[in-house]
Amino acid sequence: MPDSPIRLEALRQDALAIALRHAPSDGLHDGRVPGLQLIRASMPAQPLPAVYEPGLVLVLQGRKQATLGAEVLHYDPLHCLLVAVTLLPVGQITEASVDQPYLCLRLQTSPTELAALLLEAGQPAAPTAAEDGLTCALNLAPVSESLLDAAVRLLRLLDEPQDVPVLAPLLQREVFYRVLTGPLGPRLRALAQSDSQTRRIARAIELLRQRYDQPLRVEELAAVAHMSASTLHLHFKQLTALSPLQYQKHLRLHHARRLMLAEGLDAARAAIQVGYESPSQFSREYRRLFGSPPRADVTRVKTGSAVS
Repeated sequence: MPDSPIRLEALRQDALAIALRHAPSDGLHDGRVPGLQLIRASMPAQPLPAVYEPGLVLVLQGRKQATLGAEVLHYDPLHCLLVAVTLLPVGQITEASVDQPYLCLRLQTSPTELAALLLEAGQPAAPTAAEDGLTCALNLAPVSESLLDAAVRLLRLLDEPQDVPVLAPLLQREVFYRVLTGPLGPRLRALAQSDSQTRRIARAIELLRQRYDQPLRVEELAAVAHMSASTLHLHFKQLTALSPLQYQKHLRLHHARRLMLAEGLDAARAAIQVGYESPSQFSREYRRLFGSPPRADVTRVKTGSAVS
């Protein structure tokens, strides 16, 4: 039976009412449910480089777009976004207001959790060649009634913290089960299977994340991914829209930005801490990525309401 638009809208309104209570101000809100975050913004934003962690994004109100290389994805309450690996796209909230703020739910996952779900659900042991093809690690699909219903029940746990330890893991698994059995299932299977191209590139990405502040050769990453250096370079760029070295540089700059915003480090100390030897090179590359020199960018964020 096809989904009912009336039922979908009723579920969205239920989810929105809960989320508005638990995200009363602009910014990122970590609730009482592990792995669940709410993001709110009261105005459209300029395009801003962002870090997207693996998981699922459900927009409850407003609209946003993500640009990864040449691909631009627009997502709204009618669509969900699956992030296969840690990505560094440019995000932009395109529809938001004080009366109707942009609001989204973000639910994190891991390949280990997905692999266990695959086994329990009796899904195919390995992705097909078409499913394993590396095109883009950002994927959109319409939100189904069953998926949104599971998400609403998960959100309700924010009002029932005593039930979180028992029910949250079950509802999180149900959310991803609904994704697995829907149009995004093939991409989710590719993320979970240990020998898929997606997972092999994900292992190289994880090494970059662990050692972003250290010199790394492509050959080291290729060994972790069980690929030749040239094959890794090709597939890495297909999946992330960046070369491995560009990815590492962007990671360094994002980490430096967090250090300046969260810990109050100045640009010179942040640059050294993330692996730069030249403060002037750091400032040039920071401005190229974020559009402003470090000090001006940090001041803008602290006095404004930028949400990536």
